[in-house]
Amino acid sequence: MKILLTGAAGFIGYHTAGKLLTLGHEVVGLDNLNDYYDVTLKQARLERLASREGFRFVRLDLADEAGMAELFAREKFQRVIHLAAQAGVRHSLKDPYSYVRSNVTGTLTVLEGCRHHGVEHLVYASTSSVYGANTDMPFSPHRGASHPLTIYAATKRADELMAHSYSSLFGLPTTGLRFFTVYGPWGRPDMALFLFARNILEGKPIEVFNNGRHRRDFTYVDDIAEGVVRVCEHVARPDPNWSGDSPDPAASGAPFRLYNIGNRRPVELLRYIELLEECLGRKAEKRFLPLQPGDVPETCADVEDLVRDVGYRPATPVEAGVRRFVEWFCEYYGYPR
Repeated sequence: MKILLTGAAGFIGYHTAGKLLTLGHEVVGLDNLNDYYDVTLKQARLERLASREGFRFVRLDLADEAGMAELFAREKFQRVIHLAAQAGVRHSLKDPYSYVRSNVTGTLTVLEGCRHHGVEHLVYASTSSVYGANTDMPFSPHRGASHPLTIYAATKRADELMAHSYSSLFGLPTTGLRFFTVYGPWGRPDMALFLFARNILEGKPIEVFNNGRHRRDFTYVDDIAEGVVRVCEHVARPDPNWSGDSPDPAASGAPFRLYNIGNRRPVELLRYIELLEECLGRKAEKRFLPLQPGDVPETCADVEDLVRDVGYRPATPVEAGVRRFVEWFCEYYGYPR
């Protein structure tokens, strides 16, 4: 198939593009290459993708309405995987406007392109952050997500609501994927594992929030990408049993679905750091700090819908995932092992 993949230069986009190309799809990768983090890392990902048959890159901002409309009209995509977004939970406290432009306006241009050009299925990235103040775990898409704690989470929840409206009004099949704490090779430099590894190797202290008592459903990036590709192949359908009298938030009478993608094995942050220390062969100097604004103490994903509908459950143990990250990190940045 001919697939538009937004955020192709990003962490998850890069890995997803690789899986799509391996399956023989034609992938048009879109990214605006913004400078939220090191652009050279994004370019390095793109260089690896550009060497593969079936990949083309388009540099374009999602919020460019005319540019996005022209792209959809010209390319006639069969399916769209929308992973591009302004990332970073904490940064959304500093620059909320960039999140609305990228995550809300940008998603609207994608929805409009899909609506007007016969796209068979739109799969888009959401986040576990939408669960916000919810403490009823494991987090289930069948329960509410009405109390986000950051602008980032609020924009992602808005994406889900907009997608449902397009599914309902125009019959556009849409599937939202709530990712849980993604990590692995080629990751983002603002993420904890990246920051911890660099500081440990350079003999600097690491900041450990919530005094290390966080528990996260760390999910390896290859597991995420595999889930994205499988869901893309499984076109959303209306649920014949859905009822407005007792509405299920994860489904609809329209062709709309929401899934979690997580490991369902929450790991305490201190254990995560311990594994990193073992792989690096060095101990971390820890600076313990309180819970950050907008942060939550624990996440855990209910992924049974994903298992039932596409036959897939993320399964990479954190021990293996951290080791693979360290191998890539040291090789890419030239740190001795």
